[in-house]
Amino acid sequence: MSETVPAKGAAKPPPAATLRRIERHAGALATSSVARMDETLPWFRALPADQRSWVMLVAQAGVRSLVEWLRSGGVVAATTQEISDEVFAAAPRALARSLTLTQTVQLIKVTIDVAETEVAALAAPGEEEPLLQAILKFSREIAFSAARVYARAAESRGAWDARLQALLVDALLRGDSSDVLASRAAALGWADAPPVAVVVGRSPGGDITAVLHAVYRAARRARIEVIGGVHGDRLVVVMGGASDPVATAEALADSFGEGPIVVGPAVPSLDHATVSARAALAGFRAAPAWPGAPNPVAADDLLPERVLAGDMEARRTLRHDAYGALARAGSGLLETLDAFFASGGVLESAARELYVHPNTIRYRLKRVTEVTGLSPLDGRGAFALRVALTVGRLDPAT
Repeated sequence: MSETVPAKGAAKPPPAATLRRIERHAGALATSSVARMDETLPWFRALPADQRSWVMLVAQAGVRSLVEWLRSGGVVAATTQEISDEVFAAAPRALARSLTLTQTVQLIKVTIDVAETEVAALAAPGEEEPLLQAILKFSREIAFSAARVYARAAESRGAWDARLQALLVDALLRGDSSDVLASRAAALGWADAPPVAVVVGRSPGGDITAVLHAVYRAARRARIEVIGGVHGDRLVVVMGGASDPVATAEALADSFGEGPIVVGPAVPSLDHATVSARAALAGFRAAPAWPGAPNPVAADDLLPERVLAGDMEARRTLRHDAYGALARAGSGLLETLDAFFASGGVLESAARELYVHPNTIRYRLKRVTEVTGLSPLDGRGAFALRVALTVGRLDPAT
């Protein structure tokens, strides 16, 4: 009978005597490894009993896998990956969520250190050095297997988070109850740091997970918390802890695609974020009507365009906060605006129309700015005031 020739790239398997010794010492080796972990790793001592038992299972599976790997001659092939992956298959997936990758690497290191100290008892006479080299090589395979386990867990968690965030953003846009928003936000670890604002822009396209990852990276640099979702061609981002929402949105701008980025008004918490989301969406739809708008732009700066686009909330805002405020203030402010606009913005002509001094017109226009926050001497302010006057007179009951 001819002798079996090892495959190319394979090492000669250890003698049968060494393999038998390792198999006999498997239980003791796993127990010694766990005992060393308990001595040297404070965080391991704090683990619940069930998780410590899972680690014991992994250690025992590791010794068995070492024997199989040694018996195969340490062939670096698909079978090697399968053998090393079986080590972590011995424990529930929950273990990967309970332990960090750094902690897992520490556990592997302790186990390998214990195995190294036992080489003299495990190896047949004269086989100590080859066995030590084999153990070190196997430890590399185990480390790669651990990285694969955590990579798969991270991918799964990332995909789940992306779906959960999309559901939360969808609930936000629909105006679902605060209980629904709170439960989904809690599952994502949302701290609800005030103020909260919603940003809407075009999605850059491509893989959704990659799009959201770019948002999170920018948010970490800006030191805010975010929840994001891609809806069709739109990227919707909820920002928490952004004291200046427009400036913060500018820090996230590279995460969006081409086109306008609209920032909804700041609200106290996620419970009220639907208001911000609706304003941002309405502003996003109306933004093309203002080609020269800054980017990002506040939704409240797009009130006249939103009114023309049919946004009832913007209509109510201009009617109440501009036209209604001027009507309540009295002092001829509405008549002064009418005369000022009718004269093409010429103070003297407006003064002649009203039979007052031009300084009176100047004073009243200043009062208009104080009352509404909109300046009739500014192009954008004058446009918003014109729309407000029109809306107010179309709805005289208000």
